[in-house]
Amino acid sequence: MSGHSKWATIKHKKAATDARRGKIFTRLIKEITIAARAGGGDPDSNPRLRTAVLAAKAENMPADNIKRAIQRGTGELPGAQYEELTLEGYGPGGVAMLIQITTDNRNRTISELRHLMSKNGGNLGEAGSVAWMFRKLGSISIEKQKISEDELMGVVLDAGAEDLRDDGSSWEVITPPEAFEPVVNALKAKHLEPEAAEVAMIPQNYLRLEGREAEQLVKLLEALEDHDDVQHVYSNFDVDETQLAKVAS
Repeated sequence: MSGHSKWATIKHKKAATDARRGKIFTRLIKEITIAARAGGGDPDSNPRLRTAVLAAKAENMPADNIKRAIQRGTGELPGAQYEELTLEGYGPGGVAMLIQITTDNRNRTISELRHLMSKNGGNLGEAGSVAWMFRKLGSISIEKQKISEDELMGVVLDAGAEDLRDDGSSWEVITPPEAFEPVVNALKAKHLEPEAAEVAMIPQNYLRLEGREAEQLVKLLEALEDHDDVQHVYSNFDVDETQLAKVAS
């Protein structure tokens, strides 16, 4: 069972129903700006920018916001100079965590995140302490009621998927990064809209948490993701799906 996929799905559902949309827009704007700065302002020739723009459109971000973010990245408009960092550490129960941040003040952000980690039963570690436990892969969640395993397997493998996993109430499709977009397009062509879809750092093994540790871990994840400079948080936790929905509600 993939805790990553469960948590990604719950985040997606929460984003549609609470006040986190503004934070999602902020993170997407930063990602678009950095992608445009790194690879140019044309999504057709810049895969990272294309992915960021598609994610922004999926969240119904206005086209003008997307355009201005690209222009800030290419230097056509003034804007903050962001730096990308990945912090590593451990959460409650020894869960491995990768925290990807985008900041215009490295020292301030690291200090704030170190405080959040220690306050919620975690701690930051040295570079390389947990990164080896993760691989960069596409992760796409599809509700089980929409399609059978055999049918889904035929669709996604033909489009370049690497694996199909049983994730409780959903199927989790795993892809190499370069096959992520073709697989999503193949699913949509079959009228299968993903519950959640992202290119993420996927753990190679999972650590099962229950009870108080699971609650504490979810509290830490939510605290980190509420921070304006945090783009993504990845961990190798696993937990019963019913319990996870309960503690994350």
